[in-house]
Amino acid sequence: MTERLTLDTSDGITLEARIDSPADPKRFTVFCHPHPEHGGSMNAPLMISVAGQLVERGHAVLRFNFRGTGASTGSHDYGTLEVEDISAAMLYATGQHLPVGLAGWSFGAWTAFRWHAIHRSEVPFVGIAPPARDMPDEPGPGPKRFVVGNRDQVIDPEALSVYAVEKGIDLVLTPGDHFFHGRGKRIGDLVGQGLEDGQ
Repeated sequence: MTERLTLDTSDGITLEARIDSPADPKRFTVFCHPHPEHGGSMNAPLMISVAGQLVERGHAVLRFNFRGTGASTGSHDYGTLEVEDISAAMLYATGQHLPVGLAGWSFGAWTAFRWHAIHRSEVPFVGIAPPARDMPDEPGPGPKRFVVGNRDQVIDPEALSVYAVEKGIDLVLTPGDHFFHGRGKRIGDLVGQGLEDGQ
């Protein structure tokens, strides 16, 4: 089942969004997309395949386009005001009366991880290949996992691994590059397991 909707941010931006869900969802996951200046949107192939696998696992999945992407208003802000976009999505999620999780891929993972830290969130978080730059000194207290391809050509997996060890974050190294072509089901399972184990 698919529902199209809009989300309103605290600073007056309207975000294009959609929810994919099974008939009887057991949990609700917000899933954030990669960098819009490099073609990222909620409709990127990995976003679609991971969301589909999460639905198979019983999640309702909220994807949205960050400000300035697709039909969302506003303009790209390099991850700063995008935190407000995630706040709007998480506010919607918490109103669904289901266990909530937060996930993202690449830029979306990095921005969602920063949101998680800023809000000291206790919801489970899974980031697919977040860049290891400007990471928070104090991550949020909720359960955290990074999923990284062993051939990632975009981020620095070694730097991310060092950060994960320092902060006690579960890091899963799995076959694939940054885009995980043809591996959406496996990545969806790794995301789902990380979110479910935290609740």
